[in-house]
Amino acid sequence: MTQLFNLMIEVMLPLALLVAAGGVWPLVFRDTPVEAMRTQLNRLTLYVFYPCILFAVAANTPITGAILSVPLLVGIGTLCSGALLYVLLYLTPIGRGLSDPTRAVLMLGGMFGNTFNIGAPVVMFFFGRDAVRYAVFNDMLMTMPFVWSLGVWIATRLGSHEKPVSYPSLWRIVVSLPPLWAFALGFTLQVLDMTYQPLVAAAQMIGQATIPVTLFVLGMTIPWRNLTPRPEILTAAAVKLLFAPLVVAGAAHLFFAPLGEAQRASALEATTPAMMTTLILADRFKLDGAAAALLIGWSTILFWFSLPLTLALGLIR
Repeated sequence: MTQLFNLMIEVMLPLALLVAAGGVWPLVFRDTPVEAMRTQLNRLTLYVFYPCILFAVAANTPITGAILSVPLLVGIGTLCSGALLYVLLYLTPIGRGLSDPTRAVLMLGGMFGNTFNIGAPVVMFFFGRDAVRYAVFNDMLMTMPFVWSLGVWIATRLGSHEKPVSYPSLWRIVVSLPPLWAFALGFTLQVLDMTYQPLVAAAQMIGQATIPVTLFVLGMTIPWRNLTPRPEILTAAAVKLLFAPLVVAGAAHLFFAPLGEAQRASALEATTPAMMTTLILADRFKLDGAAAALLIGWSTILFWFSLPLTLALGLIR
């Protein structure tokens, strides 16, 4: 109970305050150009803050079987969640009457979690500051490849039915993103034993802004005035917040018992709410952006209750 209380104060409270600040900001400063501000902050994070933290972590982290088990296990949870959501949204009454763009975006939101911006503070609380490496390697080796391959397939084939002619341009965009190259540069320096620690320290300092800025933007993204608790939204949120971590924890016990720190971190990573990239996919492929925003909002709010509940019940050990 003491650990849970400390978790609520040290991690959940600052996360909640940052999200709340983003939600309240346009109400206090009514002249705020919300869309433009959100766009510019996202760009600042993508092109400056996030690449710096990726470079710093990759430059200091050797590749081991333990570190690779994180994207493997979280990937298993992602695929199982997607399979369950497909059944629920396409083959049961839960999805009856929903359009394909709505079903597809709920699948995406229920599969992929906010494993860095929310997952990193959680694993760092339990395993120390260096545990940020679990979130970074999961993002780069599982989330990014899966989102821009399987995620695009779901969006185009199950959602908007857009022809696959868009794939080449998407991959060109992905490989041109600074986070990918920053991670590759850091990894190369680590492999060649050329890591320059003062440079890594400088990158770490800049990268510290990643999580606060992203959570502030998340608060500006959630449709606070329209958080209707629709059944399909809550179903997708439940799959993401409860089913996924149970699958990951089960797979970890099956393949890696006795569990090490990395496998426990994988289960914690799987508890995270829907990622904000769901909105990017919705905009790009003409999916249901309103449903995506609702799922992000509800899963983020419910995460404040599901994580302590999951830990208190011992469902993640």
